[in-house]
Amino acid sequence: MTARSTRCTTVAKTRTSRLAAVAAIAVAGSMLLTACGDQTEGGSPTPTKAGDTPSTNAAPLFSKLPADIQKAGVIKVGTDASYAPMEFTEGGKIVGVDPDIAAALGKQLGVEFQFTSGTFDGLITSVYTGRQDLIMSSMTDNKKRQEGLDDDGKKIGKGIDFVDYFSSGVSLLVKKGNPQGINSLDDLCGKTVAVQRGTIYEDTFKAQATKCGANKLTIQAFDSDAEAQTRVKAGGAVADLNDYPVAAYIAKTSGGGNDFEVVGSQSDVGLFGIGVSKENTQLRDAVKEALDAIIKDGTYADALKKWDVEDSAVKSATVNAGK
Repeated sequence: MTARSTRCTTVAKTRTSRLAAVAAIAVAGSMLLTACGDQTEGGSPTPTKAGDTPSTNAAPLFSKLPADIQKAGVIKVGTDASYAPMEFTEGGKIVGVDPDIAAALGKQLGVEFQFTSGTFDGLITSVYTGRQDLIMSSMTDNKKRQEGLDDDGKKIGKGIDFVDYFSSGVSLLVKKGNPQGINSLDDLCGKTVAVQRGTIYEDTFKAQATKCGANKLTIQAFDSDAEAQTRVKAGGAVADLNDYPVAAYIAKTSGGGNDFEVVGSQSDVGLFGIGVSKENTQLRDAVKEALDAIIKDGTYADALKKWDVEDSAVKSATVNAGK
């Protein structure tokens, strides 16, 4: 699946995928911190306000929230803010697609969404313990997470529910203008591609090479995705592969938007979900209703458009729809 899809499948894959995303951001000249881990006590909270002041009168869904959150006026959100453009740190503030969606949700619910950045691996535990109310960290909704299972199917936790809000797969990144006319993986047969070594993207290219057969696909693997991008930019390879949101961000920012473009349809598409404790169905249902409201009123679409990820929009909120 996607970067946080893969990062969402196993820890090992998560880390290699995550490295690809961070390296990709580096070549775009962004100032991001790398991490893939746990929501620790050392993480620092960054308030992401849904409005200037929460207003119970103006917010149509305030009454849907649990009483303790109504009283607090805050929903505590765990994230790993090192994954541009979804969530990353800029000027000491957590910004990105997820904080913008959260701000829109907060206007419907009449509370502030307060993001705390830590490491990815412990986000679910932070919800179990009540340290955080929600997870918004490009986390893929899958059955293992829903049921609290490890990669071997062993029960290791209570599991969490997901309100699914974003659809994402992997996308091809090519030189600006797409001089080779690449629109799908099949178009790569007989050509050379560049990719970060040890990532799921390299595995995808290897599978495509097998499919190409005698019409050989040559794969050049590098230690970082930044090197792979440089190779594509120089014309030594026709394409790189990355998660759609990351690829879109690179295309938008690298060289002022003049270096790369994203082509073709996304593959290996999965759903990102807002994680909620299974014991807090009232909060889950309120968030779902708020998500449907912002989809309907257009503020959800505005948040995605701001970051050039409109292709990842969902048509309606769902719960535990991941596979």
